[in-house]
Amino acid sequence: MSQRVLIIDDEEHIRQMMRLTLEAAGYEVAEAKDGPEGLRLYGEGADWDLVVLDQRMPGMDGLETLRRLKLSDPGARIVMATAYGSIELAVDAMKLGATDFLRKPMTPETLRNSVAAALTKQINVPAGSAEVRSAQAATIHPPIETITMNGFSILDSPKEVATTNQRLFTVVSPDGGQQEVVVTIEPELLGYVEQRTRRRLPLESSFWTEQARRELGDYLWNEGKVPPAGKLTLNEIKSEKLQIAARWSED
Repeated sequence: MSQRVLIIDDEEHIRQMMRLTLEAAGYEVAEAKDGPEGLRLYGEGADWDLVVLDQRMPGMDGLETLRRLKLSDPGARIVMATAYGSIELAVDAMKLGATDFLRKPMTPETLRNSVAAALTKQINVPAGSAEVRSAQAATIHPPIETITMNGFSILDSPKEVATTNQRLFTVVSPDGGQQEVVVTIEPELLGYVEQRTRRRLPLESSFWTEQARRELGDYLWNEGKVPPAGKLTLNEIKSEKLQIAARWSED
């Protein structure tokens, strides 16, 4: 039996492209032009395997639609799609329960890869009755241990690295393949952050692990591939990250 995908997007030509791409890959596909219509179709009793949800829509935006979908069905698999993405938006979407985050404009290959990868992911559904699950889905924002972009997943590696200015991650590709990626943190950044925030965060700080993870996520988002030779360098900190550094806690 074909897996069923619901597309929620306000742009008709985008919906048509996604529909044709996914139908050619063997999926059964339906469309909704906005959040309310998508919620109605999802709630009509059909057994949907996945939702591809646009972020920027008039009226009810993607994050609000995502929140309501997860409230009605905590086990829903939802891929967020947007041309205006950032790691911060992706983390917000993941906190609300998104399975993956897909960049527009997308190619047929990245769409198929993201959908296929999302369908293989395990969804953690709160225990208890349907009412309890719904209430928990509305209030619990679990910590994000894995950032997923364009079908790629970033996992913390259990292996140690020799130098403290490196962070090691495992990137899982849409096809299930795994590759280790080392993100090197330029030591000069410590002095820059200390100068701007009047606070020293040593290389061992979890702040730098988080910035390395975000740098890798940005690369996967922008390039749609693993860094060459599995190596990446963090050599700058954006101004908004300085505000985070100023109040960073290791707890």
